[in-house]
Amino acid sequence: MRRSAWIAGAAAIGLGTGAWAQQPLTEVTFGTNWIAQGEHGGYYQALADGTYETYGLKVTIVPGGPRASNRMLMTVGKLDFYMGGSLIQAFSAVEKDIPTIVVAAHFQKEPQVLLSHPGQGLDTFLDLKTSNDILLSKDGVATFFQWMKAEYGFKDEQVKPFGFNPAPFIADKAAVQQGYVTSDPLTIEKAGGFRPKVFLLADYGFSTYSTTVETRRETVEKNPDLVQRFVDASTIGWYHYLYGDNTKAKELIKRDNPEMTDELLGYSQAKMKEYGIVDSGDTQTLGIGAMTDARMKDFFDKMVKAGLFKPDLDYRKAYTLRFVNKGVGLTLKK
Repeated sequence: MRRSAWIAGAAAIGLGTGAWAQQPLTEVTFGTNWIAQGEHGGYYQALADGTYETYGLKVTIVPGGPRASNRMLMTVGKLDFYMGGSLIQAFSAVEKDIPTIVVAAHFQKEPQVLLSHPGQGLDTFLDLKTSNDILLSKDGVATFFQWMKAEYGFKDEQVKPFGFNPAPFIADKAAVQQGYVTSDPLTIEKAGGFRPKVFLLADYGFSTYSTTVETRRETVEKNPDLVQRFVDASTIGWYHYLYGDNTKAKELIKRDNPEMTDELLGYSQAKMKEYGIVDSGDTQTLGIGAMTDARMKDFFDKMVKAGLFKPDLDYRKAYTLRFVNKGVGLTLKK
């Protein structure tokens, strides 16, 4: 659509685009933490359908990947915003005195799951404690598995190395494997011919936010209007991606990642909705991107119990609620 049409449409649904909508577009760079995929859909949607332009922004999405350093580039000012992972990264930044801050959380639940074979006595989350073949990456062992040990009594000797190849899990019916609810169950079903049991860690108490928007403290202090516009436009992008026509967004994702398929994009969107990854809990009243002090404290306390952080860390420096919880985009869900 033409930019003028989008401005009129935004005004009609009360998005409050303001005087900056008539000004020259502000160039913004946004680095993701992995190659383009459905889990980035809201940002690509806001780019594809003109929402960013409606908010006076000319956004360039810089995909991440195994050899990318987008988080570091944001930290040193080469990127304006960064798509963070779990809050562990944000708390660690405070611990290391890195001047970054979380300004929104577009995933209410981290998509991290454990997968097991059906019919093998591994049918509940607590059943997984009987497996001696839990396939985990080094990062998984250092983060969510420490919580699993502290909260549920899992043991280090249960862990086996995971090389991000599902073949060992498919071959071993007694094995358990980490994965993402938005992709790995489909991969295993297609390769192994069975539907794995799926255990979303968020539903068992791993209460981190995920797919956060991070920026430098300097940006928040000197240009809060820019931060607000980027957060609001991205949030609206997520509403349109989940509940509207996301055809053009998916095309942009496939442009940046030619190996991505329509099947996986459709599966990812469906699972994000089914499990409430983006839109659940506090977002029902506060809007997508919501964060609360209570939720932050809950997760921090769990990470202290798991031994990841000292209890005197001022974790509240890791985030601000200034730009969220305003109900932006709630009417678009209807």
